[in-house]
Amino acid sequence: MSHMSTAADALADVVRAIEPGQLTNPTPCAEFDVRELVHHLLYWGPSLEAAGRKENASPSDVDSTDWRGDLLAQLTRTVQAWAPTSAWEGTTSMGPAQVVGEMIVGELVVHAWDLARATGQRLDLPDDLLAYTYDGIAAGAGQGREMGLYGPEVPVRADAPLLDRVLGMTGRDPAWASAALSAGAAAPSAAC
Repeated sequence: MSHMSTAADALADVVRAIEPGQLTNPTPCAEFDVRELVHHLLYWGPSLEAAGRKENASPSDVDSTDWRGDLLAQLTRTVQAWAPTSAWEGTTSMGPAQVVGEMIVGELVVHAWDLARATGQRLDLPDDLLAYTYDGIAAGAGQGREMGLYGPEVPVRADAPLLDRVLGMTGRDPAWASAALSAGAAAPSAAC
């Protein structure tokens, strides 16, 4: 199973478990609640899918009453588009295919964590996926910050779990907790 497929499956599991009453929960993404983060994933999904086929597609505003079904279907289409080896070769409309594919895997992993944390779910990811994600994000974290995709790096211990180090690089505090889910105040949110 590919890293993208594994990451998409993890995100899909989180999405399936979101309760309707949790859509207004805050997320680690400063500007998004759960509903808005789902919309963000749906908005960019067609572009990420098209990149795997070396096609060009604009982001798409989705006004859906079946947000869960639409997002799960979009994740499946994105994984299918990136399944052939040829999808990872050459250049896409968004840049070098290998770099874009790694970026998508990182987005899936990090947003799975965002949504899991916002809705009180546990997220277990395999070590090989986390290592792949760490390497991909480390290679482009500076550029990601310049583009406003990531917030300022959050210091994380060098011996911290790999997921925590991934999160810190993207400007997320691994200890973030929603005030709606915990007795304490929420930790600062990140750019997404």
